[in-house]
Amino acid sequence: MEIQAAARCFAELGHPSRLAIYQRLVQAGDEGMPVSAIAEELGIVLSTLSHHIKQLVQAGLVEQVRDGRTLICRPIYPQMDALLAFLREQCCSRPVMATTCCDPAAA
Repeated sequence: MEIQAAARCFAELGHPSRLAIYQRLVQAGDEGMPVSAIAEELGIVLSTLSHHIKQLVQAGLVEQVRDGRTLICRPIYPQMDALLAFLREQCCSRPVMATTCCDPAAA
């Protein structure tokens, strides 16, 4: 993942509501969640939620799929994996840090 793409993802996840939305979608798994269920569960007004989801979609973290009249949001796991790999690459590229951050047994 390029640094600009990682920065965009982190910027969008830096907002507490977007982070909560993304966290809930990751917990929901591959099936995702209807927008209305996210709004109800997190207590976010639909118009505000729509704005936040749009930002997550534009960052490549979330996709939206229509199922009849229901709009389903799903996390894009390859993007999440790429973001985590970006962090690991940065940490593990430094010899001093490699023993503490890259070895799960050392944590």
